[in-house]
Amino acid sequence: MPLCLCGSLELIVDKALDTQGMNYLVSLPRRVVTIYLPLAAFLFGLLFPFYWMVVTTFKPDEELLSRTGNPFWVVHPTLAHVKKLLFETSYPEWLWNTMLVAVVSTFLSIVCSVLAAYAIERLRFHGSRYVGMAIFLAYLVPPSILFIPLATMVYKLGLFDTRLALILTYPTFLIPFCTWLLMGYFRSIPFELEECALIDGASRWQILVRIVLPLAVPGLISAGIFAFTLSWNEFIYALTFISSSEVKTVPVAVVTELVEGDVYHWGALMAGALFGSLPVAILYSFFVEYYVAGMTGAVKE
Repeated sequence: MPLCLCGSLELIVDKALDTQGMNYLVSLPRRVVTIYLPLAAFLFGLLFPFYWMVVTTFKPDEELLSRTGNPFWVVHPTLAHVKKLLFETSYPEWLWNTMLVAVVSTFLSIVCSVLAAYAIERLRFHGSRYVGMAIFLAYLVPPSILFIPLATMVYKLGLFDTRLALILTYPTFLIPFCTWLLMGYFRSIPFELEECALIDGASRWQILVRIVLPLAVPGLISAGIFAFTLSWNEFIYALTFISSSEVKTVPVAVVTELVEGDVYHWGALMAGALFGSLPVAILYSFFVEYYVAGMTGAVKE
C-alpha cells in the first residue's frame, strides 16, 4: 500500500476519533450524568451552608426551637437577631478589628513577599532555589505548633491583648505561601525585559516598580486575596493573643461572646457568621478573574 494512502487513512481515523470525542456530550442523558448532576451536587454542597445561615438569621426563636413545621423555610421572618447582633453586642467593633488586622497584615505580607520572591528569582545568588524551598516548607508548619513560642514572644514584648499582636504574627504564615506564589509568577515574566532595562541604565528598584510589578498584577491580586482570606478567618492566634471583648475579631468573638454557658443564641450566631463572610465573598466576586490568572501563572513550568 502506498505511503500516501496509509497517511490518508490514519488522518481519516484520527478525525473520526476526534469527532466521536466531540459528539460524546451531544446526547442529553450523557450531559445530565457527566455535567449537570455533578455540578448540581457541587453547588448544593457549596451553597447550602449559606442558605442555612440566611434562614436561621431571619427565623424567630419560636420557629428555631419548634419541632414542627418546615426547618428549611421561614414562615414569619424577623430582624430581631440582626438587631441584637448590631445594637446589643460589639459586633461593629469586632468587624472593624477584623478588617484592620486583615488589611494591614495583608499589606505587610505582600510587601515582604514581593521583595523575597524577586530576590530569589531574579538576583541569581548561590542557593536561591534552596532558600525558596525553605520558605515554602515554613508554610507547612502547623499554626497549632507555632502559637506557643509566638505567645511567649508576644507576652515578653508587651503586645498581649492588642491588635498589633495579630498584625505582627499573621505574616508568619502569610509570607511563605505568598512568596512561593509570587516566585512562580515572576518566573513567567521574560527575563529579557529586565536585561534591556539594565542596559538602558535602570536600577533594580526601578525594574521592580516599573516593569515587574505592573506585569505581575494578577499574581499580586491572587496573593493578596489569599492573604486577606486567611487573615480574616484566622482563629487560633486571635483566640490565644486576645482576651478583651473590644479587641476581638469576628471569628473568635462570635463563638465566645454569643454563647452563654450552654445557651447558644443561634439566630445571632448565624447572623454574625453571615455578615462576617460577606466581605470575603464580595472581594472574590470582584477579583475572581485576576485570582484565577494569578494561580495559573504560579504553576507554569
